Amino acid sequence: MTQHRILVPGSIHPHVEERLNAAFDVVRITKADPVLMTDDLARSVQGIAVSGSLTTDFVEAFASLEIIANFGVGYDGIDARHAGEKNIVVTNTPDVLDEEVADTTIGLLLNTVRQYPQAQAYLRAGRWEKDGAFPLTPLSLRGRTVGMYGLGRIGQAIAKRLEGFSVSIAYHTRKPREDVTYTYYDSLEALAEAVDTLIAIVPKTDWTHKTINADILARLGSNGVLINVGRGWTVDEDALVDALKTGVIAAAGLDVFYDEPHVPQALIDLPNATLLPHVASASQDTRRAMANLVVDNLINWFEKGEALTPVPETPLKRSQIPTA
Repeated sequence: MTQHRILVPGSIHPHVEERLNAAFDVVRITKADPVLMTDDLARSVQGIAVSGSLTTDFVEAFASLEIIANFGVGYDGIDARHAGEKNIVVTNTPDVLDEEVADTTIGLLLNTVRQYPQAQAYLRAGRWEKDGAFPLTPLSLRGRTVGMYGLGRIGQAIAKRLEGFSVSIAYHTRKPREDVTYTYYDSLEALAEAVDTLIAIVPKTDWTHKTINADILARLGSNGVLINVGRGWTVDEDALVDALKTGVIAAAGLDVFYDEPHVPQALIDLPNATLLPHVASASQDTRRAMANLVVDNLINWFEKGEALTPVPETPLKRSQIPTA
């Protein structure tokens, strides 16, 4: 398959590169910048393997581009609708990281309500022996009502785990699902009013921008807990800081932030905020599975004429693409 030229702009998981080298003619550039393009690349590149964003200008530079294989479930850094209009299929890496992200979410929730990181720090500092038992935590998972903001594949995996904790589960999505029995609310406001724990697992879209705002946080109440493992884009971080400082809600656990890797110092300084550096899928096993799916999409496209996991905006087959 070496006749197919694949471009890797910037860094990507090493296993992606290892497998690409064995299957394709691979070209690397330091970043996805039209300035780095050559006439040869513009003519010859048929596929791109990317971990990050691609501008429409960059995508437009390629005359023979057929497929963009994205490393990650989220693909908001690629204008998939524009790609589809150009007969370019975009793929992502769903399913293979669902369980890992769901596990991390439960861990983050437990750490947030039971303060396990603080308890470990207390022990390591020698305070158990010197000062006595770690203080009783004011929050518990017992008796909580959990609202899922988003109930896609990962959201459902999280909810399945929550069932084992005997908590009440409800959800809000743009329309109700027929395959679950959880209570549905037709607005985020109604969901937040009904629950005391909100787990956000929605993608970055125009309609999710800062939807978790001061009003939503106030509706959770003073016993409220926010967990965000979706996109930092969803949360108004200034409103969250204020809510945590003033007791509008009790605590928050965040794995994602608005301007990563920058985390506002105001959040870092809050004792009732549990913060992770976007590690929900960050195990070697899961990232390797993601890497394999990136390459398998490319191989399947060129060998069999269809991608394994095309995004909804680009349900294309290779036979549908006009030839020059």
